[in-house]
Amino acid sequence: MRRERHVGENAGARAKRADARRNEKTLLDAAAAVFVESGVDAPVRDVATRAGVGVGTIYRHFPTRADLIIAVYRHQVEACADAGPKLLADNASPHAALAQWIDLFVDFLVTKHGLAGIMQSDHSGFEALHAYFLERLVPVCTELLDAATKAGEIQTDLEAVHLMRGVGNLCIGAEADDSYDARRLAGLLITGLRDAG
Repeated sequence: MRRERHVGENAGARAKRADARRNEKTLLDAAAAVFVESGVDAPVRDVATRAGVGVGTIYRHFPTRADLIIAVYRHQVEACADAGPKLLADNASPHAALAQWIDLFVDFLVTKHGLAGIMQSDHSGFEALHAYFLERLVPVCTELLDAATKAGEIQTDLEAVHLMRGVGNLCIGAEADDSYDARRLAGLLITGLRDAG
């Protein structure tokens, strides 16, 4: 009897942890969408509204704006890293997979640009996040570039880190100009890789 209750308690704890992870993912997805649309200075109530929760729930999970932004940053890095192999598997064209991945990467970068201002007082923390970003995303971009090259869709010796830096530079204007379409410009760059082949 005691053993059965113990097993049931463990299952209940696992279900609660799974629910907590889903709830946090919902909050982070909502925050990422709001930050992409309105910048990292968007009101927390906008994030709460998008997530369908109260503002207090956001602050329970993320006591400060910096906590929320850093969590969104890490969440988006993981989403970009996970998306690369999935896009390759789901697309007949590696070039199309690369283009779709770059769209995700642009959304991430638009959010990332606000991170530097938030973390000005914590240079070492920012450097650690940047190292994490490179470690997780450069291999994914490399895999996508290599697949498109092997498929004969592009011919380039461009390194993934340089492509990512180029896309990053194209995203800088998005912060100050709502009419600036970083995705469109990044898309032209990826199309150019194909034309260059």
